[in-house]
Amino acid sequence: MDAAAAADSSRQLHIAIFPWLAFGHLLPCLELAERLASRGQRVSFVSTPRILSRLRPVAPALAALVDFVALPFPRVDGIPEGVEATSDLPPGMTELHREALDRLAPAFSAFLDAACADGNKVDWVLVDSFHAAIADVAHEHKVPCMLNMPYSAASSVDYGLPDPKDLDNPLTPSVIRRFVETFEKCKLIAYRSSYEFEPESMPLLTGIFGKPVVPVGLLPPPPAGATNTGSDDDAALSWLDGQPSKSVVYVAFGSEYPMTVRQLHEIALGLELAGTRFLWALKNPSGVPSDEDVLPPGFEERTRGRGSVVTGWVPQTSILGHGAVGAFMMHCGWGSTIEGLQYGQPMIIMPVLGDHLSTARVMHERKIGIKVVKGTKDEAFLGGNIAKAIRAVMVDEESKGIYAANAKKMQEILEDEKCNQRYIDEFIQCLRTYKN
Repeated sequence: MDAAAAADSSRQLHIAIFPWLAFGHLLPCLELAERLASRGQRVSFVSTPRILSRLRPVAPALAALVDFVALPFPRVDGIPEGVEATSDLPPGMTELHREALDRLAPAFSAFLDAACADGNKVDWVLVDSFHAAIADVAHEHKVPCMLNMPYSAASSVDYGLPDPKDLDNPLTPSVIRRFVETFEKCKLIAYRSSYEFEPESMPLLTGIFGKPVVPVGLLPPPPAGATNTGSDDDAALSWLDGQPSKSVVYVAFGSEYPMTVRQLHEIALGLELAGTRFLWALKNPSGVPSDEDVLPPGFEERTRGRGSVVTGWVPQTSILGHGAVGAFMMHCGWGSTIEGLQYGQPMIIMPVLGDHLSTARVMHERKIGIKVVKGTKDEAFLGGNIAKAIRAVMVDEESKGIYAANAKKMQEILEDEKCNQRYIDEFIQCLRTYKN
């Protein structure tokens, strides 16, 4: 290696990370930013002001290497004032929100220009699946892009890569069009997974994408209690303190699950029929005011003493790590799956959306969780089937031991910090290798 190459191999990289404006994308990207900074790399974390104000702070020891770059959210007719994150969008506004993201391109271009003028030229831009306009800007500035894939590898194996020929079809959905246009401008694929966690799917990805796929590891969130984002005397945690060990099902479906009143009532019925203890982090269905009571009449009275329903923010990682919790009822979003298995929680799974279905299939096949049965003609997961799944994970002595043991194996993978760090080191090396 000559002197110039040696100097380049040790030079600090400047990586701009621009996640999609959804917390399921933002939070693992923030974890990635911290891990890159812990390895001495400089990171610019790009988003909008209100979103940045809602993120947890970076660890003080790393703050000097992580810059938060706030790009003003563009005004778009139809999007209410102050709405920036996807979780706050009223129904039917998804495409308008993507158009707003496109309008951030000039501000992002100005950021790249300013970084270059200050002697801190950006070496790489991490873009999300729908960021075609941002990838265009990076391309114009001759800054290479990598595509952020915060999904299970199984989902890419199941669905493959959209055909670029589909762009000629006017009926092709906008989200597919945006993905293809973004993908074509990216040199690398940065995948939130690992060979240890998905040994069947990860080796297939390079063949599917036709580009280098670089795993960044699972990027689990900081351990419970590592960040002060809520009150230490949280009501949910106080309630859990009074419950027996491994006796409670924690029920939470994320901020963007397409919940309906019908489905919510079936969940309530399932919890009643199962007879187990539960903590339900309840979010009203889209379009239903947050202060409107949507539970079945008398539900809380009938389950009083063994169940607790909480609304608003809850400290999810602290709940999942609490000794009273014995299972996690959820939708199998990749972020929630990683959070649950970080604490060895077996799962009761009710998937609806595309990548959730793929992750749920793998978790079910590996007996890490059980997928609730849903008939092809059913509009919702029915209460009787929900109760049956809960009892398989929480009550039946033979099956619950299998689910708990398999979830524990996944927890051991997530807790392997040497492995997590190795993925980051290899990722940085790939960025150096492919930069030019």
